[in-house]
Amino acid sequence: PFLKESGPVFINNSNASLSPNSSMTTKELQEYWRNEKRQCRQVKLLFEIPSTRIVEHHLSKYVMYKIIILQTGSFDSNKSVIERRYSDFEKLHRNLLEEFSEEMEDVTFPKKTLTGNFTEEIINERKLAFKDYLRLLYSMKYIRRSKKFIDFLTRPELQEAYGCLRGGQYTKALEILLEVIGLQERLTRGNPVSIVPTLCAIVVCHKDLENPASAFEYGEKALSCLSVHTSHRYYTPLLETMISLAYELGKDFLSLQEKLEEWKAKKDPVRVFTLKELAVREYVQ
Repeated sequence: PFLKESGPVFINNSNASLSPNSSMTTKELQEYWRNEKRQCRQVKLLFEIPSTRIVEHHLSKYVMYKIIILQTGSFDSNKSVIERRYSDFEKLHRNLLEEFSEEMEDVTFPKKTLTGNFTEEIINERKLAFKDYLRLLYSMKYIRRSKKFIDFLTRPELQEAYGCLRGGQYTKALEILLEVIGLQERLTRGNPVSIVPTLCAIVVCHKDLENPASAFEYGEKALSCLSVHTSHRYYTPLLETMISLAYELGKDFLSLQEKLEEWKAKKDPVRVFTLKELAVREYVQ
């Protein structure tokens, strides 16, 4: 359903060949506008905090809140599950106040208590408060699209995934990246370029795990995100990887080769990292 508070969703549809023209029949026109409407439909996310767990680690003790992020009108396959602690929410709140003080003036944040932080009553209160807090933040367009909000929901998992990738644990890295990419896509509609590093990291994992067909599939997604962003740092390394994958799979690599030659003709040759070299540089502390 259309929900005014969510703002429109713009989907990069650079490959669409269909556009309305005078030679279309009424039926074709109706179908065209139906597709247009479907593509501009808002993706609305819901936040649930069904459970918590208490973590005791050396001298520290804290509560982890399990956050389930659901897409309205979707099946379970479209849900993401993450865990965050009170201090993560607190940091998010501080960061957002720096940039969105006006928008945040009516947003209340659950206060820390000196005692009783681990009682069932306090934990349940906070579960509800954090759920309302996330729902309210998401309802504000500029906050919902901000890097700080998106980072809160995705960065810890991405850091873990890239740590695994750097350590050669490609299966574990891939598992986490595939979990994160769905949420990233839903959070960054209208800005497809922002998910290119994650898509490329998935390509690298699949390639190193000798799944060339899957690597090629995600590479195509990444290339379509960069169709009008050919100066992006990932563009050339991605093209080079896609050429070798296409060759290995017996697919057409000449059109990709042409794109690469075209790009090289426009630019002065500079030192370009491979796709894997770029990927391992992401999220380095």
